[in-house]
Amino acid sequence: MRRPVRVLIAKPGLDSHDRGAKVVARALRDAGMEVIYTGLHQTPEQIAESAVQEDVDVVGLSILSGAHNTLVPRVVELLRGKGREDVLVLVGGIIPEEDVPFLQEQGVAAVFGPGTPTEGIARFVAERLRGQECR
Repeated sequence: MRRPVRVLIAKPGLDSHDRGAKVVARALRDAGMEVIYTGLHQTPEQIAESAVQEDVDVVGLSILSGAHNTLVPRVVELLRGKGREDVLVLVGGIIPEEDVPFLQEQGVAAVFGPGTPTEGIARFVAERLRGQECR
């Protein structure tokens, strides 16, 4: 029997605004996923360690600070270093369009900007993980 999709929502860096992260966490939970929210001011190391400990399928990073090109690749690198290259990494927040290709090259599956319908995020996760055995 398969278990529900497990998602870690994290706020890396110094952002103190987490309303969007909480809205997405709630929407994914309402869509039947198990969601863990790490809270504010997480380092990439803390996020990667939490992802491994919680055995998640998805890491959602919410970033508004403009530090996404530094923090996101570090989280992906740490996940890979811990043998979790299978984790789907998503980014949400204020991300300039010209930075999206760079983040995707680093291993990010999708970037969701402000105003993205939460149903669309849940559908994206479900479609990407469809047919895959969850750990």
